Amino acid sequence: MTKKKTVKVTLKKSPIGALPKHKLCLKGLGLRRVNQSVEVEDTPSVRGMIQKINYMLSVE
Repeated sequence: MTKKKTVKVTLKKSPIGALPKHKLCLKGLGLRRVNQSVEVEDTPSVRGMIQKINYMLSVE
């Protein structure tokens, strides 16, 4: 069994005033509150969402 690569993403800036598509990216990543962290699988689609809203996130 291989271990899947994950990325830890933390929401650092409030999505109030952000574009609607950017809010949908947050929802897709599972982020709701400021300073909330989630671990998501490292796939190209997730990387694209992170890249689109990188001004709101901290990535480890």
